[in-house]
Amino acid sequence: MVYIGIIIVTVFIDLYSKMWAASLGLFHDIPVIEGFFHITYVQNTGMAWSLLSGQQGVLALVAAVAIGLMGWYLFVKKPDILTGISLALMIGGAAGNLIDRLFLNYVRDFLNFYIFGYDFPVFNVADMALCIGVFLLLIATWKEEKNGKTNLDRK
Repeated sequence: MVYIGIIIVTVFIDLYSKMWAASLGLFHDIPVIEGFFHITYVQNTGMAWSLLSGQQGVLALVAAVAIGLMGWYLFVKKPDILTGISLALMIGGAAGNLIDRLFLNYVRDFLNFYIFGYDFPVFNVADMALCIGVFLLLIATWKEEKNGKTNLDRK
């Protein structure tokens, strides 16, 4: 099934890229495009903007429950293709970060952007997959509302 492939590829790219970034060394900052994009390896014990720092158990539990609910919806409810792709990306992203939390007790982040002078929080491929998945889910929801349908209308 295509959704399982998206999940596996997302997790693989995320974990491989994190392994590569970790090999550069802790807190190492490598400018790729000076003043805009750097590779900055950090170990994040929280979530976005280091919220809930040190609460690995809570964050892991939330991720596991979210993965379970999204997986149930994806494979039992069988949504439309755009919703399915968005859920697969979100499951892959959540799983990539969950694997880090369970095995390392932190999440490896390394993509560092400076946007209009603002040092955006360092993130990783899993975070990108989650954001893209949420964006696609918003589009899918908007399209369904525009067409007067919801996933509940499907049999």
